[in-house]
Amino acid sequence: MSDIEFPDALIALERTAWEELQAGRLTVATATAVQDAITQHAEAAGMSRYDVEMALKKVVRHAEG
Repeated sequence: MSDIEFPDALIALERTAWEELQAGRLTVATATAVQDAITQHAEAAGMSRYDVEMALKKVVRHAEG
């Protein structure tokens, strides 16, 4: 689905944030952890943080059954 390879930990973190968001209980700590992890992954891959974030959300939120 995505050309970007994401570590399992980053996918799990985004999945947790998405579940919290849907339940109306997303915390600042979770949101900050996701953003920090996205930024670190983007920097390590030499990519735009925005592109990494959008691809990650697509993988988590629109995963094929």
